[in-house]
Amino acid sequence: MLNPTFIDLIGATLFLVAIIHTFSTKYFEHLAYTNPRYSGILHLLGEIEIVFGFWAMVLVLFMFGIEGKDSAVNYVESRNFTEPMFVFVIMVIAATRPILQFVEIIVMSLAKLIPIKKEIAIYFLLLSFVPILGSFITEPAAMTLAAMLLSKNYFGKETSTKFKYATLGVLFVNISIGGTLTPYAAPPVLMVSNTWNWDIWFMLSNFGWRSAIAVLINTIGIVFIFKDTFKNIVFKKKSDVASVPFVIILAHLFFLINVVLFAHHPAIFMALFLFFLGYTSAYKDHQNDLILNEALLVAFFLAGLVVLGGAQQWWLEPTLMSMDSTTVYFGATVLTAFTDNAALTYLGSLVEGLTEEFKIALVAGAVTGGGLTVIANAPNPAGIAILRHHFSERSINPLGLLLGALPPTIVAIIMFRLF
Repeated sequence: MLNPTFIDLIGATLFLVAIIHTFSTKYFEHLAYTNPRYSGILHLLGEIEIVFGFWAMVLVLFMFGIEGKDSAVNYVESRNFTEPMFVFVIMVIAATRPILQFVEIIVMSLAKLIPIKKEIAIYFLLLSFVPILGSFITEPAAMTLAAMLLSKNYFGKETSTKFKYATLGVLFVNISIGGTLTPYAAPPVLMVSNTWNWDIWFMLSNFGWRSAIAVLINTIGIVFIFKDTFKNIVFKKKSDVASVPFVIILAHLFFLINVVLFAHHPAIFMALFLFFLGYTSAYKDHQNDLILNEALLVAFFLAGLVVLGGAQQWWLEPTLMSMDSTTVYFGATVLTAFTDNAALTYLGSLVEGLTEEFKIALVAGAVTGGGLTVIANAPNPAGIAILRHHFSERSINPLGLLLGALPPTIVAIIMFRLF
């Protein structure tokens, strides 16, 4: 469909503006610090989670003004907001003290089996074991857990900015490819698995083993490169905060597991979440503050991406379909950096008669490029929201993220294309 309407052109223009804005948030944050008089609006424009929601609102206002209220409302209501809602809920639950303590116990236990310095072993597990665990608990949950524990132990003042960007890049890439061992955890796989009848054995044989090896290579590589950094990292002695009773941990795991099981049913997982909020308020002594603000901003970002991304089908679909399997792999890898990877694979699932080779290449490219930018993969904004306060002016430079993600992305390309 290369016969765009005026609204289609506006949507594509605003999408481009939103992408440019995403890469400019660091500049707006700097202006906010140097211009106190206008710090409010500049801080707002510097919030990366605000970007796509803001420009999505502009698009809807254009629709309202040009095509009328009914057209604008019908368009918004035709969008599927299940993913933003799910990411919001899973972020809040996964970041609670009982869940974090449970994962810490597992990671600490596994670290004892690795004959290296504890600080290195735990870092290794957070960038390898947790992303692969994402294949079973979903990528947004894995991102939240890994980011929270990295923030607590490795993103302090004693580590360099270079180390932080490299860690962020490896984390984002490993989360994106690490969720491909199953057909339900990675958003771009989830979009096509039912339509294309991909089960867990198909995922393991075509994606899973390659992804797992790439995750291990990426993690070993960054540990080796920054081996001297770990000399400066010493874990604090055990916190004075009391351990959470195991029955409380079990209750939180119940909510987490059931939200994952009903990830496609927002009425169910939102009901579970409301119950969860009541439960946590009854047991406040075993909770940290819930990250409701951060999770809501991430959901707003993703919802804006859904609204703006939906207006790109007119050019994105024919672009993808004009490629062969080799070209579509690299095309999807690049396009993913500028649009959500789940949107790419969803558009592919609408086309009939695709070869199996083309389907695999499309999804492989989508997950390969999932760590290059904040918008490339749905869990990325969650990681940004949790870790950005460790960077200067509480803002992550998109170029720094891109440079940090390029080496692990190249490893993923090698695994998916040469093996």
